[in-house]
Amino acid sequence: MPEPQPGARPADGSTPGAEPDRDPVAADEPTSPPVPPDQPEPTAQPEPTAQSTAPDQPAPATAQAPAPRWSGSAPVPPPLPRRPAWGESAEPTPPPPVPVGPPEHQTPVDPWAGVDTGGWDLPSAELPPLPSAMHYPAPPATRQWSAPPAPPVGPHPVSAPAAPRPPQAAGPAMPARSMSPPAPPPTAPPTKVPKQRRGRRSAPPPPAPPSTPPPGWQAPRGYVPVPVHRRRRWPWLLLLTLACCCGCPAYYGFPISAQYPVQVALPAQVKDLSLRQDKRSEDIARQLEGEVRQEHWLAEDTFAGVYSTPVGKQVTVFGGTGFRLSPESDAEAEITRLTERYALGAPESVDTGVRGRHERCAVGRVDGSDVVVCTSVDHGSIATGVFTRLSVADSATLLNTLRSEIVHPKD
Repeated sequence: MPEPQPGARPADGSTPGAEPDRDPVAADEPTSPPVPPDQPEPTAQPEPTAQSTAPDQPAPATAQAPAPRWSGSAPVPPPLPRRPAWGESAEPTPPPPVPVGPPEHQTPVDPWAGVDTGGWDLPSAELPPLPSAMHYPAPPATRQWSAPPAPPVGPHPVSAPAAPRPPQAAGPAMPARSMSPPAPPPTAPPTKVPKQRRGRRSAPPPPAPPSTPPPGWQAPRGYVPVPVHRRRRWPWLLLLTLACCCGCPAYYGFPISAQYPVQVALPAQVKDLSLRQDKRSEDIARQLEGEVRQEHWLAEDTFAGVYSTPVGKQVTVFGGTGFRLSPESDAEAEITRLTERYALGAPESVDTGVRGRHERCAVGRVDGSDVVVCTSVDHGSIATGVFTRLSVADSATLLNTLRSEIVHPKD
């Protein structure tokens, strides 16, 4: 081994001849944790002497690591006893008893031990038992369903195995024919677009101005608003007014214009009726004309006559002309006037078929024979007839015939 040369420095950089102060054993071990200052210094502890160690006993394998000389933490005092909370017992809760054996070997505990349970089924001594609120009828007896028993359910039918196909004789293979691509569908000839005339395009119509200006809009200087003329509807109102003012009077005025004014003339012959010219018939006609003039003092003209047939039927007719506003009420009033004279019964209304003309008929008796009295009134005249040996319907028809022959429109 080569000896160190004088003046050479060790490889670790230290000065030759100087030895380190540290213990070689302590330098090799890691630094121990700090020890509180109340522990004694490691130098104060007695070191074992060589005399105490027996020569025949081997030295311990590891040496005890020396404790650190100082520590930066203060001693921690023990915790104070905890104060009990409000309502908490000062005595600690004893731990539950430890079972001696398994649960199945312990004596069961009855929770209802010492409780009187004998009064649950006792009836109430204060209130009687309540009756049932609803009575349900007994269900009707049901008949057993008599039907043939169902067939026993067996296993699902299994289809018979398919018969094996006979082997087919292998013939010469047909050569595959090449498939040509499908022909394209015929295309339609292009449609000829009509040529448009060259010229200036018509400008679109300007948008209609809004009926009301937008909020915040101000008219420019010098703008004068032009009032919009609304479409007048006076022709429709005029037509409606004319229809109401002229249609209603025309509807009610046409019968008046057709029935007034009129004139009268007694014909000598009406069908099989002949006008009698004897003195007695003339006196009766003169008397009836006076009564008509007396009852209808606004009458313009009066007439009366006695007609008879070859078989003995007699018809007396009388009346007058003049404007009448309510023909229906005048017809009822004329029948009421003649009721006492001819002993008439209940009057009957007869339809004349002429608008504005009203007719009433009633059955009475004169000199022991039955008669039928009918009166017909319109806006221009009144005619009354007394018929013998005729029915009410025949009398009304004959009166209309006599009226059409006697009363005529005035020229």
